[in-house]
Amino acid sequence: MKQALRACFHQFSCFLLHLGFTCNTVDSSIFVYARSNIILDLLLYVDDIVVTGNNTPFLRNFIQQLHREFATNDLGTLNYYLGLEVSSFANGLFLSQAKYSHNILAHAQLLDCKPTTTLMVVSKQLSNDGDAFTNPTLYHSMVGALQYLTITHPDLTHVVNFVNRYMQSPTVHHFQTLKCILRYVKGTLHYGLYFSSFSPTSLTTYSDADWAGCPDTHCSTSSYAMFLGDNLISWSAKKQPTISRSSCESEHRVLAHTASKVVWITHLLRDLKVSLSHKSLLLCDNKSAIFLTLILVSYKRLKHIALDYHFIHELAKSGVIQPQSVPSHLQITDIFTKSLSQMLFTFFFSKLRVRVNLTLSLQRDDKESNISRYPP
Repeated sequence: MKQALRACFHQFSCFLLHLGFTCNTVDSSIFVYARSNIILDLLLYVDDIVVTGNNTPFLRNFIQQLHREFATNDLGTLNYYLGLEVSSFANGLFLSQAKYSHNILAHAQLLDCKPTTTLMVVSKQLSNDGDAFTNPTLYHSMVGALQYLTITHPDLTHVVNFVNRYMQSPTVHHFQTLKCILRYVKGTLHYGLYFSSFSPTSLTTYSDADWAGCPDTHCSTSSYAMFLGDNLISWSAKKQPTISRSSCESEHRVLAHTASKVVWITHLLRDLKVSLSHKSLLLCDNKSAIFLTLILVSYKRLKHIALDYHFIHELAKSGVIQPQSVPSHLQITDIFTKSLSQMLFTFFFSKLRVRVNLTLSLQRDDKESNISRYPP
């Protein structure tokens, strides 16, 4: 029945609330228990549960209570969840999708393709012109699979965002570009995101926009990258729905969008009992947008972005965010908005905390022994 999932979630949430858990205010799938210096975090996705805490005996007791109330299976230490491979180390956590990437290449019949180490320049080459691709269903499935792969491969965000714009009528050139992306996936098969447990608890967010970057619609591309200490925890690249008449306007739109994400993450961390050591920094390389954020002025040409304008100004005035200017050569989100040279791509690639699991790669495939020549 349609009501089955809702009824199941209601029963499970009532059980947790009875034990003293509280439901997260910004994400109803997260439950937190915090009493007497004991913290338990539980994540529920349909019928898959991940639970962690800082008190091992209390955690085991809770798992036993969960077994008595529901028919559950304890799979032990987290190592695989929703297609994500999890490797725990003494100083951090490593997330990858090597098996998922292998399945994508197998479905595309590109397991034996020649790998590449950098992505091609796609933003200047893709357009609606060209012969139609004869198998659009294959194109749709490949692009959809690559979208899920960006969970642990933020370096793919820009190119996947571009090929996704031509889902309605893909051409042969679009599919050739897609094959080049899959060759890059083959070259970075065992790469993933690394999270350090010794990172400071400060929130820093980079915000950027590629003004009129779309060659067909001339819409801008918004992007942001959010770091908790040195760890990348959230990022996005998305085409703006309307055309901006200046770079300042496009940058200010993405600043307001990014500020709302910062507020959301701040509330999420607060419910998880994570206290930030400093104010949330919001970095942008457009000085005009920063000026409008800090100083409230009245311009007739700003009335079409008045809501964004006053929203970001109030957040800065109240101290929720702290906007600052960042040099363009240090704007990490450039990797999400535009095609870069190999040197810049490698530099920003390293800043995203994307690493390779050398032990896993050597165990799975001896052919990948030359993996050290890829970006560090």
